[in-house]
Amino acid sequence: MSRRNWKRTQPNSLRNALELCKDYAREKHNLSVERIAERMGEADHWTLYKWMQTGRIPAVAIPAYEAACGIDFVTRWLAGTSGKLLIAVPSGRKANAKDVSTLQENLHSTVSALMDFYSGKAEVEATLAAVNNALENLAWHRGNVEQHNQPQLDLGDSND
Repeated sequence: MSRRNWKRTQPNSLRNALELCKDYAREKHNLSVERIAERMGEADHWTLYKWMQTGRIPAVAIPAYEAACGIDFVTRWLAGTSGKLLIAVPSGRKANAKDVSTLQENLHSTVSALMDFYSGKAEVEATLAAVNNALENLAWHRGNVEQHNQPQLDLGDSND
């Protein structure tokens, strides 16, 4: 079984976003639903199961859920349904070869997805996910280049 490429994964519904967060937490952090609920401060893990089953979660619980899972699929889905892109705040750090290679790979796969879509071989949702990923990646690089002359301060542990 191949591992999922989490950077390219885009949720297609709120329920799917909740499931993807849970799956990410399980795969990357070995967290069960019970542990996620514990990290959120939820007394009852059945509440999380209910949210995932119904595809409904209180807005105030979204940040805690995503923080506990370690990924922001719900926020990505909410932004996408509003016609917005979610872009990580660039730090102004110098991009390395892996960053540029990832961008090139992402753009290549997006062009392939567009070609497949226009030839009738791909679905709308898959194509939109590929385009959104490419736009988010390019926007991060744009912001990173813009921030390069004004890098953010490293606010690490002051005891170092």
